[in-house]
Amino acid sequence: MKKKAMTLRTLPLTLALMAAFTGPATAQSLSQLFEAAKGHDATYKSARSQFDASLARAEQAKALLRPTANLGANVSESNIELPTLNRQTGARNMTFSGTQPLYRPGNKASYEQGMKQVALGEAQLKIAEQDLIVRLSQAYFDVLTAQESLNFVKAQKSAVSEQLAAAKRNFEVGTSTITDTREAQARFDLVTAQEIAADNDLRVKQGILADTVGQPQVKPQPLLVAANIDRLQTGTVQSWVAQSSQDNGNLTAARIALEVARLEIEKARAAEKPTLDLNASYGMARFQNGSQVQVNNNTATIGVAFNMPLYTGQASQNRIRETVALEEKARNDLEAAQRNVAQSTRTAFFGVESGLSQIKALQAAEASSQSALDANKLGYQVGVRINIDVLNSQSQLFQTKRDLAKARHDVLVGQLRLRQAAGVLKADDVKNLDGLLRP
Repeated sequence: MKKKAMTLRTLPLTLALMAAFTGPATAQSLSQLFEAAKGHDATYKSARSQFDASLARAEQAKALLRPTANLGANVSESNIELPTLNRQTGARNMTFSGTQPLYRPGNKASYEQGMKQVALGEAQLKIAEQDLIVRLSQAYFDVLTAQESLNFVKAQKSAVSEQLAAAKRNFEVGTSTITDTREAQARFDLVTAQEIAADNDLRVKQGILADTVGQPQVKPQPLLVAANIDRLQTGTVQSWVAQSSQDNGNLTAARIALEVARLEIEKARAAEKPTLDLNASYGMARFQNGSQVQVNNNTATIGVAFNMPLYTGQASQNRIRETVALEEKARNDLEAAQRNVAQSTRTAFFGVESGLSQIKALQAAEASSQSALDANKLGYQVGVRINIDVLNSQSQLFQTKRDLAKARHDVLVGQLRLRQAAGVLKADDVKNLDGLLRP
């Protein structure tokens, strides 16, 4: 009983020590979360499974040019019962056969299509990886933006609270009117509502990031204040568009689809061409008639088989027309993809340029807003400014800080989108962003 009491008395101390040494959760870098997302994201895993399937499909296509072999066996027993005859017979057969295609143009086209499917699977996997990088980065920096917004709202609430307390003191001593107090109270209530909304927005963004990486609690590393974002942006819009025309994954997939469509035409035309195969077989037969007669027969055969289609009921001709139309569709799809990729690349480039200019403007606005707030506070103290002037200056400063933080995050994601449009986005770009985060 005393031991139990001693345990209960020391429990609070134990819990306090555990809380002291546990500390907050360790912040995670973007590259760490990217590795977690690759093992959790269903879209990316689906693309990887599709790539594995394309490898297996390629091996199936190779089999069309390889020989095939078969082994067959048959055993039979029969018993004949008649008034004057009672006889039992048996037969045992085993046959080994093989075929080597010598001339099958359709098989050759199917083989080349299988090889193209591997390249298509690689392109689709690349597209999925780049999409995952952008989606994860967007969710990552959305959390940071929401966290910065909540921090600035809390700081603004603290500043408004101080201004409200000052207005109440000045009203009590008769140096200000009740209007200052009511204006400060109204602004305090408004900021409180904004704090609730910002906290809810942060929870939502954290949930999206957690779902992306498959971890219940995720704490991203914040962006360094002195992070050099400009160094990530190089080249001209023409160079980026030219790069996208070569490396964009969607364009690569569209080009491969056009090549596959052309090979499909070859397969359709091959249906009207002859085929030639080399066949070989070896058979062993054993026959037994009762207990007296036994026959052994071994047969080896080798030869070529020629087949020439003469009439298919217009099926092959219409199949050719179908594949020609599908090839034209693939060509038009490629042209449309080229236009869309060029446009999306230009949009991403100008978005990054605009974002960088916006950051510079907001940095200047932040300094100006801070100077305006300091001037209004001084003016309020000497009586040439009223309380609402200080409150408006505070609101403008914190709004500018929030806009600046969001602009910095948006530019980083925009640069990833630009590299995605150009087809050069890689996992190394995620590691490069880690250098801009505060551990």
